[in-house]
Amino acid sequence: MDGNTQRTGIELPVGGGRMTALSLGDGAAGIRTLYICYFSLYEPLVQTQVLPYLRGISRAGATVWLLTFERAMPEHWKTEPEETWRVRLREDGIEWLTLPYHNRPSLPAKIVDIVTGTLRVIRTVRREKIDIIHARSQLATVIGLLARPFTGARVIFDIRGLLGDFYVEAGHWRADGLLHRITKAVDTFLYRADAFVVLTDRARAELFPVVSEKPIQVIPTCFDPERWNAPQRNVREAIGARGRTVIVYAGSLGGAYLTRELAEFFAVARTIDDSAFLLIATHSSPQLIELQLRRAGIPAGDFHVTYVPPEQLPAFLCASDMAMCLVKPGYSRLAASPTKFAEYLASGLPVISTRGIGDIDTVIDNERVGVLLDDFTADAYANAFRHADALRKQPGFSDTCREVAHRCYDLHSIGSARYMRLYRALSGSSLAIAIEEECAPTP
Repeated sequence: MDGNTQRTGIELPVGGGRMTALSLGDGAAGIRTLYICYFSLYEPLVQTQVLPYLRGISRAGATVWLLTFERAMPEHWKTEPEETWRVRLREDGIEWLTLPYHNRPSLPAKIVDIVTGTLRVIRTVRREKIDIIHARSQLATVIGLLARPFTGARVIFDIRGLLGDFYVEAGHWRADGLLHRITKAVDTFLYRADAFVVLTDRARAELFPVVSEKPIQVIPTCFDPERWNAPQRNVREAIGARGRTVIVYAGSLGGAYLTRELAEFFAVARTIDDSAFLLIATHSSPQLIELQLRRAGIPAGDFHVTYVPPEQLPAFLCASDMAMCLVKPGYSRLAASPTKFAEYLASGLPVISTRGIGDIDTVIDNERVGVLLDDFTADAYANAFRHADALRKQPGFSDTCREVAHRCYDLHSIGSARYMRLYRALSGSSLAIAIEEECAPTP
């Protein structure tokens, strides 16, 4: 396959490229889209990923509705009440719709959410004359496809990962168990969508190995440059890490995210650099990592675990020296594009990552912005730490990381721009002429 052109009936440049000339507004007027997200608005992922994309699409001239499924959330996540958010989103050109999220029992709860979601989508699409249903992940796409015969809208399946395989590899489901088999069966139905988004070139090659007449775009999870323009706080003083070598990990803990290995890595790093300090920014329970750190013999004064609101995360990352992205390897990870990777690079940090995670291997190997772990041994940890420490001390290294982040993961020139091109393809609008530069060679 040509690295710059997806083999579809509608020619759409994809892959790891940077758009250098594309007017987002061209052809956007008149496009009306409903984005279905099976998460709460208050989830950090929605705040840092979904909303910035939708704001960009709205600014480009599209009319946007957002449907979320709301659950009980920790109070410290809710920075503002629902009505304030509704007004703010309306000012951004986004009309926010909500439905309750049902959790248990698992399978009946999902059926209830699918039925109520489908009915809500049918009513909204008909009333508002919406053209495109943009569905984030599997369950949202089920809702979109069930509503399609009653609305005539086109459906985008935004594939956020190989869900069934991920839950099995993370240890949450049993291989070939009921939930795994149901998910695999549903996946066949989902590929009846009208267009597709995948996060990585590896996923595109795996899921769409033959010519398709349907538009497909590769859109990695991106970072929002506007969040990195805010004044930086004195984080090191606040967390007690002044004069220390700060190793940061941001994101979920447990399951597929290798918490024990993270603690073991840090224990080895301390034997090389006794000033090493571990910063964990997570919405998971702090006990997950604190227990592992105690088992590894790490003193309480050598680490800090905290929840960091999305708007403050750039300050914490920029106060660090190197970053960790440890995820359990497996088949499902070929479709993964961790948000943290783009954000680490935007903060100028060398990244230590497990091998086999989406397209990270290619970026790290080609751009030399980090280190790949092949195994989880003390020797591998020591070599990775020394390599990352040497990288960060190279003149201009942080600037290189930031340049790669903007070239490959900029939310505006990569994320929103490619979404708008997909919308235009579905709506029949003329595609704007784009010139792309490769951020990483493709096969």
